[in-house]
Amino acid sequence: MRASHTHDMQDGDLALTRDGLPGWLDPVVRAVETVQPGQLSRFLPPADGAGRQSAVLVLFGEGERGPELLLMERATSLRSHAGQPAFPGGALDPEDGDPTGDGPLRAALREAEEETGLDPRGVQLFGALPKLYIPVSGFVVTPVLGWWRAPTPVGAVDPAETARVFTVPVADLTDPANRATAVHPRGHRGPAFLVESALVWGFTAGIIDRLLHYANWERPWDREKQVPLDWRA
Repeated sequence: MRASHTHDMQDGDLALTRDGLPGWLDPVVRAVETVQPGQLSRFLPPADGAGRQSAVLVLFGEGERGPELLLMERATSLRSHAGQPAFPGGALDPEDGDPTGDGPLRAALREAEEETGLDPRGVQLFGALPKLYIPVSGFVVTPVLGWWRAPTPVGAVDPAETARVFTVPVADLTDPANRATAVHPRGHRGPAFLVESALVWGFTAGIIDRLLHYANWERPWDREKQVPLDWRA
């Protein structure tokens, strides 16, 4: 991909560039360069190419309390993942382009704009993690990482889909008091974060957990502390 400073969604070619990123993102950039798919999840895309191509935007900004991440809470009325905090994102549309090229980059920005109202021109994309798989929904997800170079107001664009949009300081995500292990009634467990009056778990929490770990931002926390999930989860 060619390096460029501009994101023009109509331009046809979307760039990943690391020019001018704040120094505190260096460990994240290094993690993105070196992490292997199996280090992020045991669920990897099917070898036969099955699954619905999708992307999420992992957007780092600078808030009053330092680095922060943008999350949204899905509306409780939705059929799947109702009420669950997540990164903005969704399935690739044909106009997003090549799923093996910059299609996921365009999809992540487009979905973030549709869901949170952010101006994609203020976002500098600097990396993408390996594609992961969500077995329950059959999505093949590319986590796309961005720096919110020029923040713009955000909020729930469609209340039928999004309950709220909020940012979480990385300091809260790394605070051991806010960390726990989510236990699903079916028995599987995974990392969870209790932040901004929300319980972040599942795929989104897994990405956050691994990023904190490989960026060396993780602090020791009590993995015995459990949060039960209910059957609707």
